[in-house]
Amino acid sequence: MALPEHVTEDALLGGQVTLRQHAAGYRVAIDPVLLAACVPALDGETVLDVGTGVGAAMLCLAWRVARAKITGVEVQRELVHLAIKNIAENGLTDRVAAMVGNLQRPPPRLAPRSFDHVMANPPYFEAGRVRASAKDERARANIEGAGGLGAWVNYCLSMARPGGTITMIHRTDRLAELLTLLGDRAGDVVIFPLWPHNPFETDDTEEGQAPQAPVASKRVIVQALAGTKGALRMSAGLVLHKENGDNTRAADAILRHGGALKL
Repeated sequence: MALPEHVTEDALLGGQVTLRQHAAGYRVAIDPVLLAACVPALDGETVLDVGTGVGAAMLCLAWRVARAKITGVEVQRELVHLAIKNIAENGLTDRVAAMVGNLQRPPPRLAPRSFDHVMANPPYFEAGRVRASAKDERARANIEGAGGLGAWVNYCLSMARPGGTITMIHRTDRLAELLTLLGDRAGDVVIFPLWPHNPFETDDTEEGQAPQAPVASKRVIVQALAGTKGALRMSAGLVLHKENGDNTRAADAILRHGGALKL
């Protein structure tokens, strides 16, 4: 069947996952793939994907964990329709579902503290920081709505069972805010930076040449256990690219082959 003109059919995990998305709307990048790789779900466990969009993260997780049960919640109805089609296209309707809901009025059928794992890729920008139409799909995916980041953290915490994992990917410059919002309601926090290039290479700059700018992590994954008091830990993280721009072997194992990323 031919696709609508405004929809493209793309692939994730080296072609293992088929993904339909709007040609001119929000386009899936590597962040949801990396997010899904970090969730330590086991067969038979339940996962909630908050802000699922067209379902990229939950489809990647479902491909890796063959009997995990995954539910996605998304405020934009048109994206939920695509997510449902993507679930069917990948043959996952028996254990993956998507539904409409927002953080202030979540679907009542989802019971609080009932999920083994909760994952989220929240909008990266605060309201008022970026000028865009509120009706634009990309803007709604990238700019926080009512309640800001706090609403995302509160909802994730409310849905994870005690001891369940909460995994979020966000901008590194909002890490302090994210940790403050988690506060004493979650522990055993792991901070996992994503490095565009190797930040640990020695500086071989010759005398008289300007030193290279240090590599900065622009994205960070944070994982915590709901209702625990364990200490915070900083991980070495993941280097995404070689100097020539190709993926590193470690990144390729995740992005193309669907490998797990242990934090």
